[in-house]
This record gives sequence, structure tokens and C-alpha cells, in this order.
Amino acid sequence: MSQLVTHARAWIGTPYVHQASTKGAGCDCLGLLRGLWRETHGTEPEAIPAYSMDWSEPQGEERLWAAALRHLTPKALSEATPGDVLLFRMRDGAVAKHVGLQAQVGKHATFIHAYSGHGVIESALSAPWARRVVARFAFPLEG
Repeated sequence: MSQLVTHARAWIGTPYVHQASTKGAGCDCLGLLRGLWRETHGTEPEAIPAYSMDWSEPQGEERLWAAALRHLTPKALSEATPGDVLLFRMRDGAVAKHVGLQAQVGKHATFIHAYSGHGVIESALSAPWARRVVARFAFPLEG
């Protein structure tokens, strides 16, 4: 199992708190990744500006995707590996603004994410979720 998946599973049960990134206290989906980054790299990858729940949508800008390209390694969608960062487009035509971490691959694929109303959970990467994945990235394990 990926060490990153082990780190991410330790966040399960953390409440959902918009813009937060503290294990056990609260985080959103980006905050989960930020927290994992700090655990593996020691510092934030870059300053994170305040963002609203609908961030990037009014402007139609792929801000999350652009940030991922600055810090993560793009992979083909078909190259699933535990520990991959998944980027989701929640609605057709909307910007991609949800992220999670692939935990298991194959027939029983799962991912770990912070989800409003649920907190940090491990979910099945079921067909409704899988069809929303628009990009896959490798998470660097060393800073």
C-alpha cells in the first residue's frame, strides 16, 4: 500500500470545514491535499488565497487544475496507482474543483476525499464518480 494512502486514511473522520487543512479539526478537499503535502514535504507548496464555495466558476478558470500542474506530475487517466491525486469535474461544463486521493485500484477502486456534509471519507470510485475524473496526477513523495 502507498505510504501516502496510509497518511490519507489517518485523516478519515476529520470534519468538513471550508478552507481548513487540519487533521482531526477540519478540512475541505483541497485542505486534505494541503495537509498531506505538509506531512510529506514540511511546508505548503504555495500561498493559498481565500476561495469561495463556487471558486473559479464565475470566471470559468481552471485554477485547481493549473495549481496541480505546478506541483504534481500529470498521468494518463488509465495509469491508476494508489496515491494518485484525482481531479473531478462535478458537472458537465463546470470547472474542475474537487480533488481526492486514489486509495485502491482495480475492481474495488476507492478514493479518499473531504466531502461537504460527510468530512473525510473513503468512497468507492463508482461509475458516477469515475466519469467525473478529468485528470490524474502523481504526488511527489519528497520535497
